[in-house]
Amino acid sequence: MILDNSTWSVKDKYVLITGATSGIGLAAVKELASRGANIGIVARNLNKANKVLEELKQSFGNNVDVFLADMSSQQSIRKAAAEILAKCPKIDILINNAGALFEKRQLTEDGIEMTWAVNYLAPFLLTSLLIERMKENEHARIITTASHGHKMAKTGIVFADISAKKLYQSPKKFFGGPTLRYGETKLANILFTLELAKKLKGSNVSSYCFDPGLVATNFNQNNGWLARSTMAVMKMFSRTPEKGAETLVWLADSDEVTDHSGLYYADMEVATPSVQAQNIESAKKLWEISENQVQHSQKLIS
Repeated sequence: MILDNSTWSVKDKYVLITGATSGIGLAAVKELASRGANIGIVARNLNKANKVLEELKQSFGNNVDVFLADMSSQQSIRKAAAEILAKCPKIDILINNAGALFEKRQLTEDGIEMTWAVNYLAPFLLTSLLIERMKENEHARIITTASHGHKMAKTGIVFADISAKKLYQSPKKFFGGPTLRYGETKLANILFTLELAKKLKGSNVSSYCFDPGLVATNFNQNNGWLARSTMAVMKMFSRTPEKGAETLVWLADSDEVTDHSGLYYADMEVATPSVQAQNIESAKKLWEISENQVQHSQKLIS
């Protein structure tokens, strides 16, 4: 399929984003709104989302929608997706940006380990529920926030321990199980992007992921004093949220990436992820496991 890239611009396009009430997500929606995009925010906290809504409307006059969803709950994601489909006649760009890290292993209401559910399975499910609407556009983009941290998963995703029981038993408290699990989820984001691009080949929808770099945000503030202290030190060497959002905004607005589906980006350039992130068989297996985890009776994307 040959697309005319010369007219691609985020102006007047509908951008749906998760994780947009703080950090790089907030920085991204402000920049995208300044370029004329209409914004849909998927958020857990209504008050925070409404503050962003009012700021965008007052600053840029854009149309802004808010959809409530707990990204750890499949029922909540399905409900939000139904509301999005009812409200939005088109979705040009879907940005899967919400993310978290949990020091202690805990399960969601669906029986899924929490970091995996929020960082990886939520994007998988939300994308799957919205993809048919996106296919109706002349062209659409799916952008997922990954991380350099995916390289911490040196042996790849341990499918035999998909619920991370053994991983969280690592002898090191914070820098063992929790951070390694985070790395697995970011690896999963890249493998998801790779397999999604394969499944969407020949369609009008492209899939990308990116590394925002080390960014000074409120991320990882809910895991006790050690995590907060670590993040405080890391902030001294971190980028601003605006700098971290540059590649995200570029992927949403640039003509340069239209025909480059399935790739991983950093600093507005194609980057090379780990060997594990390029494993086609792992990407395929991950997809099959993910379909089972969202308990869907049929394939979500053929």
